[in-house]
Amino acid sequence: MKAPPLCPNIAANVHAHRAKKEYLEPLGLPAERPADWRAKALDKFRELLHERRSLSLYMDVCVRCGACADKCPFFLGTGDPNNMPVARAELFRKVYRRYFTAAGKLAGRLATAEDLTDDVLDQWFTYFYQCSECRRCAVFCPFGVDTAEITMAAREIMASIGVAPKYTTEVIRKANEIGNNLGIPLAAWKDSAEFLEQELKEQTGKDIKMPVDQEGAEVLLVPPSADMFANADTMMGYAKLFYAVGVNWTTSTYASEAGNFGLFLNYEQLQKINRRIVDAARNLRVKRLIIGECGHAWRAAQAFTDTLNGPLHFLQKPCPEHICEFAARLIRGGWLKLDKSANDGVTVTYHDPCNLARGGGLIDEPREILRAVVNDFREMPADTIREKTFCCGGGGGLLTEELMQTRMNGAKPRVEAFRTTGADLLATPCAICKAQFPEVFKHYGVDARVVGVMDLLAKAIVI
Repeated sequence: MKAPPLCPNIAANVHAHRAKKEYLEPLGLPAERPADWRAKALDKFRELLHERRSLSLYMDVCVRCGACADKCPFFLGTGDPNNMPVARAELFRKVYRRYFTAAGKLAGRLATAEDLTDDVLDQWFTYFYQCSECRRCAVFCPFGVDTAEITMAAREIMASIGVAPKYTTEVIRKANEIGNNLGIPLAAWKDSAEFLEQELKEQTGKDIKMPVDQEGAEVLLVPPSADMFANADTMMGYAKLFYAVGVNWTTSTYASEAGNFGLFLNYEQLQKINRRIVDAARNLRVKRLIIGECGHAWRAAQAFTDTLNGPLHFLQKPCPEHICEFAARLIRGGWLKLDKSANDGVTVTYHDPCNLARGGGLIDEPREILRAVVNDFREMPADTIREKTFCCGGGGGLLTEELMQTRMNGAKPRVEAFRTTGADLLATPCAICKAQFPEVFKHYGVDARVVGVMDLLAKAIVI
């Protein structure tokens, strides 16, 4: 797949809005770039190299072979050479050489090393926020270099000197202060739960509850907060699934958000947001923790909970489970009565969210569910699915208006793959993808709808 003939300046001139004092200070970040910003940034760089041996390895092992170049959806969509993963990482690596290698200290530019200047910092802010941390490049790297980890390190260094995006810091502030990314207060969460109970009553004739803050429930479900408002069919799908198998469950108003934007800023916030979920599970005395339909929520919960705030020995099942794992297990065991014909009349394909497939190993379960509830299910081309899936273009903290052009460019390879299926519906278990794809389809003139996997499962469940 060739990159389009676009001018590199198109991508170079697209920037995230920088966070100001009111977003930085609540996160313990400098309200503005300090006078000695370079020294502080290099101190943070040194700290990360010491703490993360993989990062140190990635700095030295890359031979710039370019195997990753045409694998990045943002390079394919923009044509900007700096959006090749190897080139983006080189923006970071040349500073590493200058300050942390003998050759760079002695020979400078002759050793392809460069000082950390204002211009370099601006390049970092531009291009490390045109990377969605999707990790597709890592699948194809012969040395296993994970460029997403380099992106995460660059963002953490920038945050340490007060250089961060307004969108990401605003979302994290809401999660810390209110408990979810949308800033939904406790009363509104409860009101929405009651409203959706009424909707379920009208749809099914059954008293399907959507419990909130119920102590002693078997399951704490932590959904992305968008499911309570924007993706109501997904939220009702959770409730119908639990009702069908008689599982006592609850949500928490203290931790009403599965998504963890700390993954897109720094380790401290990743840990802090994750701790709310652990504390909610402990305080509500639940037995199991289930994560709803969100890609980066699953990566943060599955990959990091135990080391960030674990172990979760107080749970009967001491590790998080994804809602798709839970549902697929029930289907395999014959616990659900399903009617596929409820989803007749549409053709469905599946989009693997990056952080579910590559970042969380959740690949087969959503497909098991879809094949059990849909008669006409089609896969996208084999080199664009499962571990090789293309990003939706809006992950990694990019889902903000000022980066719309970047998002549309990054989504182009996925749209091309989707068009080959002729599908009417794109099913995906990720709130970010569900927010991004309607904009993408409108931009590219695609006549299709976006739904959650739970949406289709709920339609097929017979109760």
